[in-house]
Amino acid sequence: MTCALIGVGLIGGSLSLRLKQLGKVTHVLGVDKNPKHLQQAFQRGLIDAERELAEAVEESELIILAVPVDASLTLLPKILDLCTEKHTVIDVGSTKEKICSVVRTHPNRRRYVAFHPMWGTENSGPEFATTQSFEGRAGVICDAEYSAHDALLLTQELTKELGMHLLYMGSREHDIHTAYISHISHVTSYALANTVLEKEQEEETIFQLASSGFSSTVRLAKSHGAMWVPILMQNRTNVLEVLGEHIHQLQLFQSALEKCDKLALEELIEKANAIRAVLDHKPLR
Repeated sequence: MTCALIGVGLIGGSLSLRLKQLGKVTHVLGVDKNPKHLQQAFQRGLIDAERELAEAVEESELIILAVPVDASLTLLPKILDLCTEKHTVIDVGSTKEKICSVVRTHPNRRRYVAFHPMWGTENSGPEFATTQSFEGRAGVICDAEYSAHDALLLTQELTKELGMHLLYMGSREHDIHTAYISHISHVTSYALANTVLEKEQEEETIFQLASSGFSSTVRLAKSHGAMWVPILMQNRTNVLEVLGEHIHQLQLFQSALEKCDKLALEELIEKANAIRAVLDHKPLR
């Protein structure tokens, strides 16, 4: 099966690399506006050749759209304009409601599967693509009822080959959940990094004192704005709601500290400890 990879960055490149390794795709055609990325992708074996968008779609059966979510709003309708019954189009964006609404009435909507592999790192670009990425992760298919049966079957097959477990939900529901479990984490990381950089002017001191806990907390602050500004803007309403609750929780800690209220601090921390059961997939008591 020939695959057109539209956007040869971290996520798309990792998908291509792993699917080629598994033998699920035999030839990958790369489309990207960045010539350096195309060159790196070719050198690393993520793609086998470069193409213009129309040529890549025409020559492929599977099209993976892996560009920033604002670009997807423009590119997906153009891709579907070029599609026939032989094509399956999946996107890997972190927001789904807007992109699904943009193509809801498109004549070739059924050739599209709204897919979100729940994996990523703070790095970007084809040089960071890896085959050690999707195993054991969740793969979310949104608004499955709008996709053709054969397109869904192919996406399901590829997802299972990647070792992911499938979840199904509506695009609006997806965006609410990702605001809580992904998008707010990035906002928090950016804010903490800015707080430290604002208050601690000695970069060498930060480097010397940084613990593994601090490093893991601000790791996401290394994520590029080119990807995350569009995500946060598209999911703005949900992120603002989560951010409001997050600020409220910070204020509870602030109040307890201002009042030297050890009991309140202990209660807040013990309440937070319940997240262990969630992360360990155990029922909360």
